[in-house]
Amino acid sequence: METLWAFLHLFTACAAIHMDAAESHSAFTCEPITLRMCQDLPYNTTFMPNLLNHYDQQTAALAMEPFHPMVNLECSPELRPFLCALYGPVCTEYGRLTLPCRRLCQHAKRDCYKLMDMFGVSWPDEMDCNRFPDCDEPYPRAVDLQSSTDGTEDSPLEVQRDYGFWCPRELKIEPELSYSFLGVRDCSPPCPNMYFRHDELRFARYFIGVVSIVCLSATLFTFLTFLIDVTRFRYPERPIIFYAVCYMMVSLVFFLGFLLEDRVACNPARPGQYRASTVTQGSHNKACTLLFMGLYFFTMAGSVWWVILTITWFLAAVPKWGSEAIEKKALLFHASAWGVPGALTVTLMAMNKIEGDNVSGVCFVGLYDVMALRWFVLAPLCLDVLVGVALLLAGIVALNRVRMEIPLEKENQDKLVKFMIRIGVFSVLYLVPLLVLIGCYFYEQSYRAVWETTWVQERCREYHIPCPYQVERTSRPELVVFLMKYLMTLVVGIPSVFWVGSKKTCFEWAGFFRGHRQKDGAVNESRQVLQEPDFAQSLLRDPNTPIIRKSRGTSTQGTSTHASSTHLAMLDDLPSRAGSVHSKMSSYHGSLHRSRDGRYTPCSYRAAEERLPYGSMSHLPPLDQSRHGSTQRLDSQSRHSSVRDLSNAQTTHITHGTSMNRVIEEDGASA
Repeated sequence: METLWAFLHLFTACAAIHMDAAESHSAFTCEPITLRMCQDLPYNTTFMPNLLNHYDQQTAALAMEPFHPMVNLECSPELRPFLCALYGPVCTEYGRLTLPCRRLCQHAKRDCYKLMDMFGVSWPDEMDCNRFPDCDEPYPRAVDLQSSTDGTEDSPLEVQRDYGFWCPRELKIEPELSYSFLGVRDCSPPCPNMYFRHDELRFARYFIGVVSIVCLSATLFTFLTFLIDVTRFRYPERPIIFYAVCYMMVSLVFFLGFLLEDRVACNPARPGQYRASTVTQGSHNKACTLLFMGLYFFTMAGSVWWVILTITWFLAAVPKWGSEAIEKKALLFHASAWGVPGALTVTLMAMNKIEGDNVSGVCFVGLYDVMALRWFVLAPLCLDVLVGVALLLAGIVALNRVRMEIPLEKENQDKLVKFMIRIGVFSVLYLVPLLVLIGCYFYEQSYRAVWETTWVQERCREYHIPCPYQVERTSRPELVVFLMKYLMTLVVGIPSVFWVGSKKTCFEWAGFFRGHRQKDGAVNESRQVLQEPDFAQSLLRDPNTPIIRKSRGTSTQGTSTHASSTHLAMLDDLPSRAGSVHSKMSSYHGSLHRSRDGRYTPCSYRAAEERLPYGSMSHLPPLDQSRHGSTQRLDSQSRHSSVRDLSNAQTTHITHGTSMNRVIEEDGASA
């Protein structure tokens, strides 16, 4: 009994709240009774919503339809007053609600129970007699009629009461699913989308499908190019591949949503239970949960991999880390790139924040929950942008300082400028779509309340729920904003194809389709400039130390690790390049003539077909390495000939770069 009166007191207190703000809802008044069953009663005004949470008399009349046969057959004189006490209560003074007595309920149920059973009508749970006060008085009571008369004469009938958003009967969901919509539990948004028309949704779905196919093709091409030659893309550019893989999965999820339409993002309608199609929420729908996990996890992982890409560029440009040193941190990179998005995904699943997107057909977070959008989408993306841009600018400034302050060979200068341009273009192609996407999210979370109020105002009469009043502005979302959001979500993965797009990629794919793969040990151009002898020494030198200029590829100093590795890599090249080395070696051996004193001097005569222009031996390795490379690369006859000639030579007279350069210069001069 005490619990019931506490409930009544709480209900009365909630009904008495005044709201003067602009977002408060419509003013409810004592209105004439229009219910056909409740005519000719001691009172003629009622108050809505009633005790059974019906928002207007039309809804109450529909709910009373099953009881009309019992009332017409007059199974009990107490049935009609009892039903009208619940569906059309007397309008009393503001803030005061009265309930029918328990004895009235018991008499009506006892007298009409058999007849109700014959018509197949059950006694509703909300009309359980134990919920009413224990008294034995008719309805309405004399005090209720007196309060109604006093209120009519001494006080205005209009009473302002804010009920907030009332979930329509069609959108109610089972409590165990833990759905929520506009702050109301056990309620879900309608399907199809509450903001757009059917033709707009159809256009948006096909638009998203086409863009997802384009992005999937671009990122898949990047990943397959990497698989053809996994050694080609090393750090600092290896994160581009993982970044492309992440957005390949994002595109795949959107493409699946295009194929599935509303079958996963929406719950089916149940007309027999007066349930409309609603948006899927939570982790109870396994298909929706899988789509959410794939989309959110790889979206966040892609942004983290871009940050890691800027970190690797920063390490290569500022502290001058080599590829091997950066690669030693690969485990840490992978732990961050996959661990942080994984933790966020599990957190959202535990919080039951998954929501179906009935525009794209996928499931994501923050589509109707603004707080989840701010903390789990906007905050991570903004943090990634700030950190990535800071590291990117620091690396570009460092490379520009190298270009301006340290004199390099013309070829190295051009390569460094080309590398900086590629970094800049790739970063712009990623950052511009991402910043537009963040702007769309900010716009959406700023206007979400206005859109929802407009939707309630437009659909309140259809759903028989309280309509907003004193609305300062109404607005509907523009379809182009949502299309821009989906476009930018997918387009950020396309820049990866511009990084791998080059002639080398075309040659690799051509060799792949011809059925054989040509091994290419050449260093990638984006890293080769960092491995050139002059460039590497310039980055690592003391600022006060003068630079010793050497022609590219002619250094034979055994102490230069970068130089030796570069020359070995240039020897381990395509067969066409091996043929070029063969011709150069033949020209070199032909240019040496053994004199009487046993020394080799440049020969004054060479066949015309063996003459090479000056500078054609720019990639000639040291003599010992050349002899070793020639024995491995050339055919049997040439290899034996070269070994025989070189074994008779006195190599002590042709040892280091100075002597070798002199021989090459004399050879070029004689040519």
